[in-house]
Amino acid sequence: MSAKITIKEVAKKAGVAAMTVSRVLNRSGYVSEDARSRVESAVAELGYVPNQLARGLRSKRTGTIALVVTDITNPFFTTMARGVEDAASDTSNLVLFCNTDENEAEEQRYMRLLIEKRVDGVLLVPAQAGQQSLELAKTHGVPVVVVDRAVSGQEVDVVRCDSRDGATRLADLLLIKGHQHFAVLAGHHGVSTTDDRVEAFVTAVKQSNPSNSIEVHYGDFSVRSGHENAKKILNAEPRPTAVFAANNFISIGALQEFRQQGISVPEDIALVGFDDLPAALVTFPFLTVVAQPAYEMGRRAVEQLFKRIENPEASPEEILLPTEIIVRASSGNGLK
Repeated sequence: MSAKITIKEVAKKAGVAAMTVSRVLNRSGYVSEDARSRVESAVAELGYVPNQLARGLRSKRTGTIALVVTDITNPFFTTMARGVEDAASDTSNLVLFCNTDENEAEEQRYMRLLIEKRVDGVLLVPAQAGQQSLELAKTHGVPVVVVDRAVSGQEVDVVRCDSRDGATRLADLLLIKGHQHFAVLAGHHGVSTTDDRVEAFVTAVKQSNPSNSIEVHYGDFSVRSGHENAKKILNAEPRPTAVFAANNFISIGALQEFRQQGISVPEDIALVGFDDLPAALVTFPFLTVVAQPAYEMGRRAVEQLFKRIENPEASPEEILLPTEIIVRASSGNGLK
């Protein structure tokens, strides 16, 4: 039925000009509330569905953007995706979600597909450096905003949090509690969130006292990696009394491994990490974390992408959002 209905029929039903119907559908130009209400009623009654393809050919827009993330199962990215979807929905845009599993080749495959689909822009959480994906998008004139992670050597908009500040504050918390032997369970070396957090944490620990011991174990941002690297530090000499996990999944894996080994947190080892878990996923909030505003990051990234689409020649911006440290039981009361 909807395929046979034309914009002229909607206009006739509503008692307005076709241009008025177009303005209501496109949310552009002034339309009185009475006319808008009559058009919306006519659209609903007639079952009219606009031809997005035809509109796209005229405007050179598809009304579609993409969010490319590294692990959609991580609650941090799930929350970010909700922020992206809500912001896009506010302007009647569709979002395509792509998951790379921290794999650069998969990221580039998605980028090629998205360019073929003529998306209006891409929000990209780079799997590694992101250089090739950004160059590919630039070559084809597709606007990109990098989210959560920083990239070097590229003029591109970035929306992220201050990982260095968050890691420094966690180190300071543990130092105040009297710890001298530390371990860092990190993600991929070469990813900005990994490198920034590791460097800031190590620097704070060593600046406090050069004799403090600290070991760093790289892996990936997964529960499995948290398990594996937590197992390694239990055999270290001296064994760390405080552990910093570089994201929420690593924290969960480390906590599970410690419990399996009969190591109590925080009595035997204090544990702190990056990124909180949604309240719906935990019965009792336990982990001391640096929380990032994932939902807000998603919304701000969409806003920045639309700004870039409207003004492709503007200078790139970096939007740095604040973090919040949430102190809970896992960091303990300090050494006895």
